[in-house]
Amino acid sequence: MQRPVIVRELGLRDYPSTWQAMRYFTDHRTPESPDELWLLQHHPVFTQGQSGKAEHLLFPGDIPVVQADRGGQVTYHGPGQLVVYLLLDVRQLDIGVRALVTLIEDSLVDTLASYGVTAAAKPEAPGVYVDGAKIASLGLRIRNGRSFHGLALNVDMDLEPFRRINPCGYAGLAMTQLRDLVGPVEVAEVSGRLSAQLIRRLGYAEQKTLAGGIEAYEQ
Repeated sequence: MQRPVIVRELGLRDYPSTWQAMRYFTDHRTPESPDELWLLQHHPVFTQGQSGKAEHLLFPGDIPVVQADRGGQVTYHGPGQLVVYLLLDVRQLDIGVRALVTLIEDSLVDTLASYGVTAAAKPEAPGVYVDGAKIASLGLRIRNGRSFHGLALNVDMDLEPFRRINPCGYAGLAMTQLRDLVGPVEVAEVSGRLSAQLIRRLGYAEQKTLAGGIEAYEQ
C-alpha cells in the first residue's frame, strides 16, 4: 500500500522539546496519520541511548547531557549536523527493523555518493563511514509498531565535542564530515538530497513539505 508522507523543515531547535514532540506524535497518531520526516539541526547537546554507559562521557563540560529513549550509546548533536527523525508506521510499511536500518544506511551512502564521496555501512557498528571515520550515526526506537528518532549526518559543524565522548561507545573513533571531504556545502542542500533518497526507498505515493508545524505536539 502506497502512503503519503509529510516532510517538516524545522530549522535549528533544542533537543528536549523536539524529543517530547516526537514522543507525543508517536503516542497519539492513528492508523490514518501520515508518516512524517522531520529535518532539523540541534543546539549543542550530548544524548545517551538506552544502553548508554556513563564511562563513555569523558568530559562533557558545558554541553548538556540528555538521557534519551533511542537505541545506541552516546553521541553529539550540534549546528551544521543534519538530523532526520523518521516517524513511521513500520507495520503499515511492512518493514522490519533491520531492513529499515539498512534502508537508512543505503540512503546515506547514495546521498554521499552524489557528492563524489565513497561511504559504507558496517554491520557490526550501525552508521556510515568514510575510510574508517564515522560521518553518520543512527539511533531508532520502535514502540507499538511505530518508529521515532532517526539519523544524524555530519555536514559542516564543529567536531571538537566528539572528542569529549567515546562516540557511539567506541573509544578513539574518528569522526568526519562532508565539508572536510568536498569543501563548503549547505545543510539545506544535503537535506533535500537525503530526504529524496529516503522517500524513494520507502515508496511514498506523495509528499507534502511544510515549514515547522509541530507546536501541537509540544505538550
